[in-house]
Order: sequence, then structure tokens, then C-alpha cells
Amino acid sequence: MNVILFTILILLIPFISTTLGSSIVFFFKKEKMNEKVEKICNGFASGVMLAASIFGLLIPSLEYEVSYMPNILLVLISFILGVILLLLIDHLVPHFHIEGKYEEGIKTSHVSKTNKMFLAVLIHNIPEGISVGIALGLALSNLNSSLSLLSIFASALSLSIGIGIQNIPEGAVVSLPFRNITNSRKKAFLLGTLSGIVEPLFALIGMFLAFYIEAIMPWALGISAGAMIYVTIEDLIPNAMENSKHHYGIISFILGFLLMMSLDYLL
Repeated sequence: MNVILFTILILLIPFISTTLGSSIVFFFKKEKMNEKVEKICNGFASGVMLAASIFGLLIPSLEYEVSYMPNILLVLISFILGVILLLLIDHLVPHFHIEGKYEEGIKTSHVSKTNKMFLAVLIHNIPEGISVGIALGLALSNLNSSLSLLSIFASALSLSIGIGIQNIPEGAVVSLPFRNITNSRKKAFLLGTLSGIVEPLFALIGMFLAFYIEAIMPWALGISAGAMIYVTIEDLIPNAMENSKHHYGIISFILGFLLMMSLDYLL
């Protein structure tokens, strides 16, 4: 497999996974996913996201040497910047969280509930796309090394697969409420799929920035990690743990974390 195919594959895995998850709306008869299944999906997704942020972004950022400041200080600052960026988006962009059933951002009546739900999913997916792109940029910058292509792309591939794994149940969790709002399976599937298309688009942006402006690489890795962990803590973990007497969310979180950790190590 050559460099171009590796790149295309890594870019498309999260989007394809979201599309697969969204297609469940055609086969699922109930109006919403079973609460136990939803907690398991959210717990698994949050475990994958946290592990992907640590092993795919934070650790490479810590290993990236810079001469103008202590590396740990760079990582701390960039991580906090990623969190602040998502905080600003949360406070400025009107959006509606499907699972938590609450609204954030500037209050406006000019944006429909469907669009606010759609924007909430976009906010969630953009950091994922950028993170994959940054990891790809880091891989492409190492092409001249003596390592095999699989070794060079390992971190980006494991991050893409990890995000893809959690995008499948996420696509289902997202598309089912859209069906209830729009009263159309096709519209719900289309909205769910379109919510995932931002991932390869922003991955491309992140990839080109990281590859062509090498100085921003460690900053980009830290910012992406902060944004990803912010999304995980805000959206996924609360939905997995809320009113859970049987610890389904906790168990699935641990399984997702261990799977992503193993994937990163094996690749």
C-alpha cells in the first residue's frame, strides 16, 4: 500500500464509520435507542476517545523536542488552549445536546432545533477530524526515515480506527433522534452522514497545516488533545454514567480504553 492510499484510508475511516452508524436508522424500529445500550455506546466511545487523546496526541506532543521552552510547559499551554477553544465554541455557537437535552451557545430563535442538534454533533466531530489530520501530518513528515510505511502511519492509523470505532454507535445515537424530529429516515440518515463529513475535511486542514508548518506540530498535538478530552468529558462520559446503577457505562469505558490502548501499541 503506498502513501496516497494510506492517507486516503486514514482520512475516510471516521466518515465511513459515521455513515455505517447512521444507516442503523433504516433498520431500527424503536424511536430511540435502549437506555442501557446507549450508555454502553457512550461509555465505550468515551474510553476510546480518552485513550486516543493520550496515546495518539498527548504522548507524541510530549516527545516532540523544542528549543524555545520546556516541553512540558508547551504541552500544558497548548492543552489549555484546546480546552479554551471548545469552551468559546460552546458559549458562542447555538446548539442542542441530544442526549442531555439541554441547549448551549447564544440564544436565538433563528436556528431550528434540528439545526441546533446538527451543530452540536459538528462541534463534537471537528476536533476528531483535526486530530486525525495532525497525526497524519506528523506521519508524513517522517516519510524520509528508514521505517516501514505501516510504522510511520501507525499512530495516525490507530487514532483514525479508534475514532471510527466510536463513530459507529455514535452515528446511531445521533441519527435516531433526527428521525423523530424530521419524521423521515432518509433525512435522519443524511443529517447523520453529513455530520461526519466534517471529519475528513478538517483532517485535511490539520494535515496540511501540520505538514507544511512544522513549528506548529507540537502545539497542534496539544491543542487537539485538549479539545478531544473536553468533548469526551462534556458529552460522552456524563451520558454514559448518568443514573447508572449497573455500571454498564463504566465497564464499556474501560473496554474502549483498553481496546484503543492495545490498538495503538500493536500498530
